[in-house]
Amino acid sequence: MITLHGLEKCSTCQKARNWLERKTIAHAFVDYREQRVDAATLRQWAKAVGGWETLVNRTGMTWRNLLPARKSPGSDAEWLLLIKEYPALVRRPVAVLNDGSVHLGFTDKLYSRLFSA
Repeated sequence: MITLHGLEKCSTCQKARNWLERKTIAHAFVDYREQRVDAATLRQWAKAVGGWETLVNRTGMTWRNLLPARKSPGSDAEWLLLIKEYPALVRRPVAVLNDGSVHLGFTDKLYSRLFSA
């Protein structure tokens, strides 16, 4: 089953969920503030999408409100600590497909391509 990870109140996550429901595509939704993503999964996501810089949303308010010293993590451990403290830093939604592939964000075009709808 497809799993979407995101935040319940995130408008982009809601759009993605609504899109999947309209297309009757079975999926599960995990709010990663309520059910924290473990370190191994975060590492796997980062690797799958091309690194921490891609996984983390640097345009959002959470990132912009960080102290400058926090915006330069130098290791996996520092990235993991930052995301543990601020889960909203992860781009949303994170779609994990049946084949294990990881995809970030939502657009109609992206989901149409991913789900051949």
